Formats: sequence, C-alpha cells, structure tokens
Amino acid sequence: MSSKSRCARKTFKQRSTGIAPLPSDKPARRLADIIENAQAIQRYVAGMDLTGFKGDQKTYDAVERCLERISEAAAKLGDLASSLVPGQPWQEIRALGNRLRHEYDAIREDRLWDIVQIDLPPLCVACEDALRRLREGQTGR
Repeated sequence: MSSKSRCARKTFKQRSTGIAPLPSDKPARRLADIIENAQAIQRYVAGMDLTGFKGDQKTYDAVERCLERISEAAAKLGDLASSLVPGQPWQEIRALGNRLRHEYDAIREDRLWDIVQIDLPPLCVACEDALRRLREGQTGR
C-alpha cells in the first residue's frame, strides 16, 4: 500500500513508540472482544461439519480473522488473563495469532476446526463469567 494512500492514512493511526504494548487497562473490553469474536465464529459455522468448513473459503477466512482478534485481545490482557479467567491455555491462545499470521500456510484445517468446536465454547463461557464478575465488582454488587 502506498504511503500516500488516503485510505491508509484514515484507517491506520501512526504509531511506533519503540515500546512493546502494555497489557490493556480495559480488561472488560478485552473480555468482551473475546466473547464477541467467539460468538461470531459460532454463528459462522452453525450447521457446518468439517467438510463444509474446509469447502467454504469465506467462512474459513472469517474464522481465522476472529481467532486472530481473540489472540490479540488475550495478548492485550497479558498476565491479567490468567487471574481473571484461570484454567485457559492463554499462552496457546496468544501463540495461535502468531501462527495464523506468520505460518498461515502450515495451519491444518482440521486443527482449526477442533479449536472452534472443542476449545472455543468453554473459553467463551469462562470469559462471560469473568466479565460478569468484573462488572459486578465495578458496580459494587
């Protein structure tokens, strides 16, 4: 993309502080991001089986993108993720985003399907519980 592209200037903020991003100061927003993307994936694959998933490039691409967002939200939560939502494989969740971005040609479709079918539902439920607890704590209930 050209550096003079108007679209690029409007879409992307200039940033390069040379400092690694710190964990988010908005854990509720990050948990909501994980939940929203997990729910979107569940809607996208509803009624599909592995064969259908492999054969539907748009759905496959959408699922990959949502998984990248989940991974990024987990990265922004940092170590707080483990204390808010214990028992989840946070390091693997963060690493998945890197694999999807950098090793996209080595991702096995059946492994992605297993993540969607087996790993994602309990992650979503656990994040919903954590978000509810977090919000109740913020309102003093």
